[in-house]
Amino acid sequence: MMITHALKEIPYTIIFLKQSNLLGKKLKIYFLRAGMSPPEDDELTLPRASINKMIKEILPHVRVANESRELILNCCTEFIHLISSEANDICNQQQKKTINAEHILQALEKLGFSDYSAEAEAVLRDCKAVAAKRRRQSTRLENLGIPEEELLRQQQELFAKAREEQAVAEQIQWQQLQAVSQMSSMMNNDNDQDDYS
Repeated sequence: MMITHALKEIPYTIIFLKQSNLLGKKLKIYFLRAGMSPPEDDELTLPRASINKMIKEILPHVRVANESRELILNCCTEFIHLISSEANDICNQQQKKTINAEHILQALEKLGFSDYSAEAEAVLRDCKAVAAKRRRQSTRLENLGIPEEELLRQQQELFAKAREEQAVAEQIQWQQLQAVSQMSSMMNNDNDQDDYS
């Protein structure tokens, strides 16, 4: 329900921003201050596949024309630019260097989109839960199901085996060098004896 409500309000906000050209100027000023050139408009869009999927989920039995899909894409992109620009201003006012979720929520409130705050906070909680779960799953030790003491013992065994193999390899190399040295000295002795004969 909230998404369809959002889609209804976005075009009016975008029209206002387009007419006043506030958003474009703010973004260009931000990029110029950062010493970067402003990105092209094509670079600043959402993936079309994501927008198409959202449209299908919201309106499963309605065919939406390509022009309408493009308009929705542009409206969503402008909405994100508007929110992120306002969040950036809030972040700068607080003398912070990183925009965080709290700045986004404050931007929603300040721009009159307080209806979305509850849903945004729910999505934030879900994202944090998924991120925490990924961190736990990414730990290889937990995935193995082997106690840490056992892993340490196995590691020490591998190190001992590697040291043993290295010692054997060095011993063989030393023996080969000794053999070559003996052969060389025997050949030199034979050559020396030939000289005396």
